[in-house]
Amino acid sequence: MNLLDEIAVSIENGDADEVKKLTEQALSQKVSAENILNQGLVAGMNVVSEKFKNNEVFIPEVLISAKAMKAGMGVIKPLLAQANIQSKGKVIMGTVNGDLHDIGKSIVAMLLEGAGFEVIDLGADVSLEKFMESIKKEDVDIVGMSALLTTTMTFMKVLIDELEKTGLKKRIKVMVGGAPVTSAFAEEIKADGYAPDAAQAVDLAVSLLN
Repeated sequence: MNLLDEIAVSIENGDADEVKKLTEQALSQKVSAENILNQGLVAGMNVVSEKFKNNEVFIPEVLISAKAMKAGMGVIKPLLAQANIQSKGKVIMGTVNGDLHDIGKSIVAMLLEGAGFEVIDLGADVSLEKFMESIKKEDVDIVGMSALLTTTMTFMKVLIDELEKTGLKKRIKVMVGGAPVTSAFAEEIKADGYAPDAAQAVDLAVSLLN
């Protein structure tokens, strides 16, 4: 097994120390940061994402694997910046105003990172002002909103209306998700897409930018 395969397997196993060690080893053997990212870190996370989609692993395992991937990313991130490696796109994620549920959105953020997107996670209970400030500052491609309560999901329309009003909606895609959210609701509020779970959210993000 080559080093990149070992990195991928260590991510599947959620072994952060091993991922960090193997990533450093790969760099010392002149493997490029881009190859480590795509063939090691992302490849491993893709397997975890697929298993998660098929109910072969669950949230705790995904979180452990994501932590292992972050250990590898910490080593290569400065080199990726130097090499000016293009990310697949920049995504801002947040649970909407008044809603404190964070776990589903955090998993989507981790899986998006694992698939090669740059993710800015604003956390939970994110106000309209905070969303808009970050969207303007960060020059994002996609805004992802999550809600777990029927009482808070109406906020999604408030943000989309604001993006329409400011003209930003022309160039920014909006994806929505969370337990009470449906594809019909997404269509009604003029979101660009809806995903019922974290794995499908990654597929959606890729399709929105292609």
